[in-house]
Amino acid sequence: MATSSGPEIGYADYLRLDKILDAQDLQSTKFGREAHDEMLFIVIHQAYELWFKQILHELDRVQANFANTPLDDSRLGQILHSLLRVHEILKLLVHQIDILETMTPQDFLEFRDLLTSGSGFQSLQFRLVETRLGLSPEHRLLYDGTGVHSRLKSDERDALVAAEQTQSLVEQLDAWLSRTPFVKAGSFAFSEAYRTAVLDFLTKDIKTLSAHEGLDAEQREAETRALEKAKESFKALFEPEAYEGAWRMSPEAVQAALFITVYRDRPVLHMPSRLLATLMDIDEAMTLWRYRHALMVERMIGVKIGTGGSSGHEYLRKTAEKHRIFTDLFHLSTYLIPRSALPELPAHVERMMKFVYAEEPAE
Repeated sequence: MATSSGPEIGYADYLRLDKILDAQDLQSTKFGREAHDEMLFIVIHQAYELWFKQILHELDRVQANFANTPLDDSRLGQILHSLLRVHEILKLLVHQIDILETMTPQDFLEFRDLLTSGSGFQSLQFRLVETRLGLSPEHRLLYDGTGVHSRLKSDERDALVAAEQTQSLVEQLDAWLSRTPFVKAGSFAFSEAYRTAVLDFLTKDIKTLSAHEGLDAEQREAETRALEKAKESFKALFEPEAYEGAWRMSPEAVQAALFITVYRDRPVLHMPSRLLATLMDIDEAMTLWRYRHALMVERMIGVKIGTGGSSGHEYLRKTAEKHRIFTDLFHLSTYLIPRSALPELPAHVERMMKFVYAEEPAE
């Protein structure tokens, strides 16, 4: 393998295989035990850490690009490309659990006691991934009554605290969405037009339901209550007094995300809508990884205390739901209506959302 500025470098030297392939230090071998699957356990977790490193590398570029105001299309393309890669990596991490589960619970017992206080909970890189995406300290579940920082070394705690004090991806997303130019353009205000359209649609649904002869009175009443509740909860999207606590992102950002979702077929919104969809894909993949991890731990140790004194699968199961980050984007589907019921966009807004190509001068 040749370089343009120096002598040839071999494949093994370039990849530092001497270090990588000599980094599996089996505790069972030191104690003279036969524990064949400890090698698998170490390799899987080392591979996780390498992929976490790559995810953090991608987030470096994503967040550096998001720091630009305004954010031009070429940078948005880079952001989307990196986030799509992060999603593919997370899908692979879920699949690695399938490989780890080829190890039986009894195989794990051959070396589990040698792990002492070692636990995946102590993975600094995974905590950095969560934090960089937007999992804040106040949204983290306590771990057997203590915070995550208590299980890290002092230098690792410092690194995590530094990440917590830096703007996260969800905060950058909020700022970017809040600048969306089409939501309020001239005399057009999306919030008013869409609110009217949704409330009209829900009102028609309630009237249709009232006249439905195929439902008994109890069913009709229950479904009517559900639609009335949907009308009330919809107010939280556009009314400041009802907003607080209902959403994580700012009302301007949520309204812009809804606008992008509703009018995603417009050319200028193709990439932003893919960006929002990819962030949901990442959140879903992280949730699936946590849930599969919880099931794997339960399969391996049942209800025993986890390594490092953790509460095992129960804690992991709870994080699958409680540690989600982009839930606001998922909740937008509650307020979607058929395309036929969408308010028409004014002509000047439609023009703003089209690609315009300049005509080349005649030869």
